Amino acid sequence: MSHLEKAESGTFGATPPQPVPAQGYRRRIGNPGPLGLFSFASTTFILSLYNVQARGITHPNVVVGMALGVGGLAQLLAGMWEFACGNTFGATAFSSYGGFWLSYAALFIPGSGILDAYADHGELASALGIYLITWAMVTFLLLIGATRRNAGLIALFAFLTITFILLAAGEFSGHVGVSKAGGAVGIATAMIAYYVGLAELMIRDESWFTMPVGQIPKRLF
Repeated sequence: MSHLEKAESGTFGATPPQPVPAQGYRRRIGNPGPLGLFSFASTTFILSLYNVQARGITHPNVVVGMALGVGGLAQLLAGMWEFACGNTFGATAFSSYGGFWLSYAALFIPGSGILDAYADHGELASALGIYLITWAMVTFLLLIGATRRNAGLIALFAFLTITFILLAAGEFSGHVGVSKAGGAVGIATAMIAYYVGLAELMIRDESWFTMPVGQIPKRLF
């Protein structure tokens, strides 16, 4: 979601003229992609393990810290830096999922009262299902945007879309097995995100090797 598929910047895709720094010095902006992808992957991996009830865990509250500091704040910062790099796609994706993790964490923060409001009404599962299916829609739109970038990102957003759909279906239906399936696909999603993040980190001339992500050929017309 970063330099590997960097979009053109500026108004309507036109690259604005860059000022020439004094004495020929120009500050280089680093690639925020690995930070955003690792943050997303780590938080998704932990929550997905809870969703499959690994080691008998059925309560996801421990992920709140990760969702606030890593999946939320770190990923949101990565999104803002992507704007500075001129990568609108990466900025939109990272910022969106940074907001997702912050909002998800808010559900489980003690004293927020969000979950308590549903305690006596039996509406919590449906409310969470609507919340998750909305993010499935956002992810599918990003999947469309990724189709001209690379195979790694296409796989990432495809698996993430399926993850959200399964988790939403699990909430709507009440079947634990469906939610566990969503957790299993979420684990695969996290592994893909780790791979793409490492591929962006292992750049030529600074690493012993590089990792393919399946670049999509540029359009000829």
